[in-house]
Amino acid sequence: MKNKFDLTGKIAVVTGGGSGIGKAIAITLSQQGATSIILDLSLEAANAVVQEIEEAGRKAEAYACDVADHDHVSKVFTEALGERSLDLLINNAGISHIGNILNTSAEDLDRIYSVNIKGVFNTLKAGVEAMKSKGGSIVNISSIAAHVGLSDRFAYSTSKGAVHAMTMSVAKDCISFGIRCNSISPGRVHTPFVDGFLAKNYPGNEKEMFETLSKTQPIGRMGKPEEMADLVLYLCSEEASFITGSDFSIDGGFLTLNT
Repeated sequence: MKNKFDLTGKIAVVTGGGSGIGKAIAITLSQQGATSIILDLSLEAANAVVQEIEEAGRKAEAYACDVADHDHVSKVFTEALGERSLDLLINNAGISHIGNILNTSAEDLDRIYSVNIKGVFNTLKAGVEAMKSKGGSIVNISSIAAHVGLSDRFAYSTSKGAVHAMTMSVAKDCISFGIRCNSISPGRVHTPFVDGFLAKNYPGNEKEMFETLSKTQPIGRMGKPEEMADLVLYLCSEEASFITGSDFSIDGGFLTLNT
């Protein structure tokens, strides 16, 4: 009998796979048999994840990639895939910003746009081109910020709203290629970024602020990167073959139980 969620022989590109949620996704997909091609701005970080995956007896590759650079993305996809077709694309790379409409500068918005919107466009374009002959699955990492007003997240929320819209557009336009496109919308997830944010903005009070932020999720804690990865795994698998054009909240009840 075939094992559920088996990705043996699949080629998966994971952007921003050098840390946090992206790292967890790359590891989880490789555990199920996929070759994880990790694209990250930091080749050192990507190589460290590859080493961890290979030490577990699985397959992975690393490439430095600036998702905001259209020509560079196209070049990296060509180099990484070679003669192979692409089966899975996980658009995880992104940056954050804190600010409202009054204190968000034009430069702030441009920076968020270049990575979180144009970056996803660039990898979607390269990914669909590499998938259109055989089909595949795309999972975009959106956010609860795409669905509800969050204080001081103007630029970030704007970018994730765009990711949500791009997901639906690609799902609609590429269904004839056998490509499924979905997104997940995490709530707060405990990653190294969160620890760095707390250390920078709340020195000496990190523990208290961590508890405060954790309790904004009705379930009482932050999510784990591995939990995000498990949902991505499902959407990449044949078990999710009837799902496309959908967004899945994974937020400890934030969207539904706080309203």
